[in-house]
Amino acid sequence: MEETDLVPLSKAYASARLVLRSLKPSDIDASFLSWFQDDELMRFYTNSRQTHSRESLLQNINQGIQAGTSYVFAIIGRETNACIGTIKLGPINHDHKISDLVVLIGDRRFHGQGLAIDAIRLGNAIAFEEFGIRKLFGGMFETNQSSFKAYTRAGWVEEGRLKGHYLVDNQPVDRILVACFNPAFFPERA
Repeated sequence: MEETDLVPLSKAYASARLVLRSLKPSDIDASFLSWFQDDELMRFYTNSRQTHSRESLLQNINQGIQAGTSYVFAIIGRETNACIGTIKLGPINHDHKISDLVVLIGDRRFHGQGLAIDAIRLGNAIAFEEFGIRKLFGGMFETNQSSFKAYTRAGWVEEGRLKGHYLVDNQPVDRILVACFNPAFFPERA
């Protein structure tokens, strides 16, 4: 994947503290890769048992772009102009115009500052404006209250729960289901 093989966006997506842009291969450095080896960061990610190399991540990202089913955006801190995390839009179901949206603030120096809320809001805008998504959905461990709060503060709502869906330390943990509705398709929710 070349530096120029980015997902073109029709406009800039930015807040006072963040910019979202397509993830570039140069963003995937040793620091970036270390996020996926950090047990504390990955404890709430259901696919966290995967081991990633730079090449496997680039291949996975490129396959999603080529298939038109997933896109990864870099969360850039305005203060540092560095990649501090990612947002993944996908898999996109084009028939139903729905998609998951997953945020990761990988650089721990930026935890606890409300940046995930900003990033999710920007991700919502990209999904709705650039990709015509009707509804975003996702889920998280009930014990991941920081994620739940970030999504709900970014305009998402709890849709339901899957009782005992996950096993954590051999104990059942609920999966909280959350969603965000595109006001162009759901004006009553705006």
